[in-house]
Amino acid sequence: MRFYLTAGVVIILDRLSKGWIMNNINLGDSWVLISGILDLRYIHNKGAAFGIMQGRSILFMIMAAIVVIGAVYFNQKYCPPRWPQYALGLIVGGALGNVIDRFVFGAVVDFISVGWFPVFNLADTAIVCGGILLMLWIINNEKIHSAD
Repeated sequence: MRFYLTAGVVIILDRLSKGWIMNNINLGDSWVLISGILDLRYIHNKGAAFGIMQGRSILFMIMAAIVVIGAVYFNQKYCPPRWPQYALGLIVGGALGNVIDRFVFGAVVDFISVGWFPVFNLADTAIVCGGILLMLWIINNEKIHSAD
């Protein structure tokens, strides 16, 4: 249940944030929140993370589908503990949030600009946080089992 609830919350927050940006900022414009540190900059990204591999939306949608199917299968088959469920829910919710953009707009809606870092969105943040949580859980789980 944690897995699906986490994914659902991520999708809802991602859709709400992107909807707000699209309704309040013109494509290509930005609002400075903290000068030189944090801006809201509305762009469309037709590539992958950091804008690489532009124009390959079908490939990214297929890759996201594989990740989502794999995570759902793993969650159903193995009933993992709480933290991997949260981690996988973050990853799946983020992946689906960006897939929705690619399907509807032909590109991902990005809007968070931090310093020199490429513009990203809440779905991207969920994917990265989920990946970090999953890695930490795996590392911690390995240490526990290797001590036996």
